[in-house]
Amino acid sequence: MAGNCCSGVCATTAARGRYRRILWIALLINLVMFGVEIGAGVRSGSVSLLADSLDFFGDAANYGVSLFVLGLGVVMRARASLAKALTMGLFGIFILVVAVGNFVDGSVPHASTMGVVGVVALLANLAVAAMLYAYREGDSNMRSVWLCSRNDALGNLAVMLAALGVFGTGAGWPDLIVATIMALLSISAAVQITRQAVAELRSERMMVSDVERRA
Repeated sequence: MAGNCCSGVCATTAARGRYRRILWIALLINLVMFGVEIGAGVRSGSVSLLADSLDFFGDAANYGVSLFVLGLGVVMRARASLAKALTMGLFGIFILVVAVGNFVDGSVPHASTMGVVGVVALLANLAVAAMLYAYREGDSNMRSVWLCSRNDALGNLAVMLAALGVFGTGAGWPDLIVATIMALLSISAAVQITRQAVAELRSERMMVSDVERRA
């Protein structure tokens, strides 16, 4: 009996416990980096850093939602994924609006601050992405968490490139380009998550309908 438990239910419970611990670590890392980047973004006048800070905050919220739905049914997890997808999509639209505003103002951010904070943020996101890598092919909720971490790491690299661009040109357009890319990444991930969550909800409804017909 004990052997069967450890090879079945107990193994699943242990895996779920590991995933929960990873989510808690990711949540704390993202909250800390949110504070670091929002301060640096405001001081440096960088849209891409500001976008990254809001992204860290959004991811922290996403990890919190994931912790809440972990262990619940497919329908609840899929609905949580839809809520997260909406958040990511709205975030992307917000960044596009801010980027347009900075383009009109013609402001130039501080390249040195962008570069240093970008490196720190990249290291933080690589650590989180490495911890979540094994769960990238899970359900829509797990996939959404992985996509958030992946997009963050790509965004950090883009911020570092933008810092080099601002330093080399003395203009703000590299920062605006990166902010736009980050916004589009967020919107693209939101679309992917929505499609998978809707497919899971549709599949669950079909299963319920089949059971009801047989009953």
